[in-house]
Amino acid sequence: MKTIYDIQQYLKKFGTIIYIGDRLADLEMMEDEVRELYKAQCMPSEDYQMAILLLRSEIAKQKDRLLGEEKR
Repeated sequence: MKTIYDIQQYLKKFGTIIYIGDRLADLEMMEDEVRELYKAQCMPSEDYQMAILLLRSEIAKQKDRLLGEEKR
């Protein structure tokens, strides 16, 4: 997995499509779903680690962007 899109496609294999309309909420929900798939042993450790890393990185970017918009 290299992108958020890859994570979305992986989740889709399990019938999970996440769209709340808020990018930050979508990413947080995806992180929860990835964690649950890993706990259920449906996801290899390497994929889990990469997915969590990507999601947390993107969540941090979104939070920084939102904070920047609030300061204007």
